[in-house]
Amino acid sequence: MPIGRDPSPVTRRLVKAPSRDTLSPRERAVTPTCEVAAFCFLLSAFCLSCGYQVAGRGERLPPDIKTIAVPIFVNQSQTFRIEQKLAAAIGHEFLERTKFQITTNPAAADAVLKGTVKDVRRGVVTYDLTTGRASSLQIQVMADVQLEDLHSKKVVYANPNFVFREEYQVNQVTSQLFEEDQAALDRLSRDVARTLVTELLENF
Repeated sequence: MPIGRDPSPVTRRLVKAPSRDTLSPRERAVTPTCEVAAFCFLLSAFCLSCGYQVAGRGERLPPDIKTIAVPIFVNQSQTFRIEQKLAAAIGHEFLERTKFQITTNPAAADAVLKGTVKDVRRGVVTYDLTTGRASSLQIQVMADVQLEDLHSKKVVYANPNFVFREEYQVNQVTSQLFEEDQAALDRLSRDVARTLVTELLENF
């Protein structure tokens, strides 16, 4: 290397750093600040490069996904037919709010929405003072949901802990329990479907 020319960037990294004993008081005061700044920069760059995925998050849908299959969910709860009503309500919600074609047959789709109703819980919120019967209930639905791209076999959305919680008034005219009232189950399924599809669309 010619004498008097500044070392190249690569060469500069190999030059031994001067000892603190040889630095002036001003240089000693500046050096720690520079070191801290450099460390913070490297730390922020590392954090930006190390993204992570949390439950209820998805990737942008590939453009070749035109048809989504919504087959009947698996039902692990004690609520009869909730899996059928929920799948039908989700399909209807997709048709109302998106341009996707909806089918129940995965073989005719580009992606499939799979779901498992893990539990349906209910708790009394208020009682009717005259009859002593429950007048309002809080219903909680827990599900495991994922959307799979059938072309790449890649899961593009997953939420193993989807939770829907809402309060409903109990029909005092009929003697049926909430879970036996078909109108009530239909309303519950529509509300769950609306919440789930909203979450899906917000992630895409």
